[in-house]
Order: sequence, then structure tokens, then C-alpha cells
Amino acid sequence: MLNRRHFLLSSAAGLILPALAQGAQAADWAATEAAAKGQTVYFNAWAGSEPINAYIAWAAGEMKSRYGVAIEHVKISDAAEVVKRVRDEVAAGKQDGSVDLVWINGENFRAMKTGKLLFGPFSEALPNYALVDTEGKPTTKQDFAESVDGLESPWGMAQLTFFADGAKVPEPPRSIAALTRFAAANPGRVTYPAPPDFHGTTFIKQVLIESAISPKAFLGPADQMLFSSYQPVWEALLDALHKSLWREGKQFPKSQAEVTQMVADGELLMGLTFNPNEPANLVAAGTLPQSTIAWQNEKGTIGNTHFVAIPVNAKAKEGAQVFANFLLSPEAQARKNDIKVWGDPTVLAVSKLPPDQQAAFAGASVPGSVTLPGPALLEPHASWVALLEAAWLRRYGKG
Repeated sequence: MLNRRHFLLSSAAGLILPALAQGAQAADWAATEAAAKGQTVYFNAWAGSEPINAYIAWAAGEMKSRYGVAIEHVKISDAAEVVKRVRDEVAAGKQDGSVDLVWINGENFRAMKTGKLLFGPFSEALPNYALVDTEGKPTTKQDFAESVDGLESPWGMAQLTFFADGAKVPEPPRSIAALTRFAAANPGRVTYPAPPDFHGTTFIKQVLIESAISPKAFLGPADQMLFSSYQPVWEALLDALHKSLWREGKQFPKSQAEVTQMVADGELLMGLTFNPNEPANLVAAGTLPQSTIAWQNEKGTIGNTHFVAIPVNAKAKEGAQVFANFLLSPEAQARKNDIKVWGDPTVLAVSKLPPDQQAAFAGASVPGSVTLPGPALLEPHASWVALLEAAWLRRYGKG
């Protein structure tokens, strides 16, 4: 009888304790929201796109009306500038920093994490984090192969995507080897941006991964001996490709935007982007024709997640957390996902949402949508970037 009673009491405790924990978490979050009210969050975010700026302005309006939190969009061109500013402020002992939230990922996240410049962990405690697809989208937990550890909150998805006029390119090349054959059949009509442009660097990372026998080797910190062993292989791939590129691979456009304009002008047959929805956006804007197609390589292309993070010396930490949580809400994610608004893919597990919320993500396929998708491949560890870019510039950057 005693054993049975002990079992019943233990079972009841097992049910009560999680409920108590949930109640405590709810109380903590309510306290965070209360503390956030009246705060101003200085959100440092790239400002090179009017649709993105408009989306941030919409989110700022919602934050003010719902939570009493003011959002100031500090428009920047490079997150590395923000990292330096935070580092300088922390070194000077400034407690009330000028940055409350920053749009960040990759090398800049690694720099802030290594330099202990980030507040947290905080992201997994956000109520809406439970909706994030951490299983189907592993890059929500790994940023350029660097463990996130709750120090940044996922905001949107990205994946290397190619696009072309389907009337001119009915069978798109879906591997680096196929691209080399395509370029040879169409000399001077293909190129990519020169590193260190982000898209150019991503392209050579794609070449590196497709040339590697064991791509997982690049998920760890850079190793010069390993890099040297692979270098002749990926350079041979690039040498073969470059022979048929625009200006015979002796010159390269400076940016992805320049490549896109060359595609729109008919000078190039295909372009590349890290936003799978950008080709559809360009069609909608009239920049590209209605016959535009978009695709990813059959065995996958590099993908990642972009995040928001809170500096360790942020003044409005509570407001920044409430804003990060709102950005993860189904409403905010569905609006961001809408091609007519921004077209930035969601980080949420849409299939786990209620039917009415799922419907908000079910936009119809439009011209320029990705019709030949491939799996997202994890980025090499951020420490490989310096080795890759330096080797590329030595061999190909002298044109």
C-alpha cells in the first residue's frame, strides 16, 4: 500500500513539476515584457533593400502598438562595423551601449562570440522559439558551423540559388561540373562576383564542397595542411570553368547586384543569389522576364540562417528580447515570407502550426520561384573563409 501511495505521489509530482516550470517561465516572460515597455531598441540592420526596410518599419509599428517598445532602425552597410563599435564600447567599459539588437551571422557572429561580446544565452527561452524548425533546418543551431548556443535568435533562411530565363536555358546546370560544361557551350555568358563579395565567396565554398571527398572535414576549424591538400582539386575545377567565363575569367564583377543586372541586360545567361525568392521578386518588379526559372544543385547548395543578436552591453536587453520574439511569431514570419513583402524564407516548422497559420505561408508558385530545389548544405566553418579568399585572390584576382 505504501509503495502504491508512493507511486501515486511520484506520478502526481511528475505532472505538477512541468506545469510549475511552465508557469515560472510564463511569469519570467511577463516580467520581461513589463520591463521592456517604454524602452527604445536600437536595431542595427543592413539597409540595402527598400522591401526589407519597409518590413522593419512595419515590425517597428507593431512593437510600439502591442508592447510599448520603440524600434529605431539604425541603417548600416556592413555588420562588421557594428562588431567593431561594440568591441570598442566594451573595451572602454561603456555599460549602456549604442546597439541593442544586430542583424548578424557567420564570421561576425563568431567574432562576437569569441570576443564575449554577446548577451545570453537568451534565444531558446523566447516563447516563440518553440516553433523554430531546429530539426529540418539544422542551420538554426549552427551558424557557419559555429554552435549558436542560444546567443542569437534565428530570423530567416537563405540558400545559394541560381536563376536564368527559362526560354534561353531550358535545362539548367545543377552541379559545378554541369556548370562548367554549360559555360563551355556558351562562352562569355556566365560569371560570378569576385571574392570577398559575399556571393562570390559563397560560390567558391560551393566549389570546395563539391570537390571534396569528405565535406564534413570543413565543418571544423580551418586546418592549413588539410586546405593545402584540397587546394589543387578545387583550383583545377575553377581553372576549367574560368576558361569559358565572361572575359575568360580574367575579370569578375564586383558584386552580385552587378551580375544580376548583366543577366537582366542579356549579357549573361544566368545569375546567383542567396535568397531563393529573389528571382521571383525581380520578376514581380519587372527586372527579369516572366519566363525566369530558379534552381539549386541536385546534391544541394550552401544554405544558412540569418539571426539577430543582443550585445553584452545593450541598454534595452528586455526590449530586444521582446522584439526578437515578435520576429519569430507566425504572423511576422508569414509576412516576411510573402514574396510581395520581402520573400525571405521562414525558420519555423510550418507543418507544426495550426491550419489557419499554415495557410498564411502557402503562397502560390509564381514566375521565378524555385522549381528545382536541392537540399541545404551546411556552411564550412567560418575560419575557412580567410584561407579560401586569400588563395582565390592570389590565383585569380590579378586581372
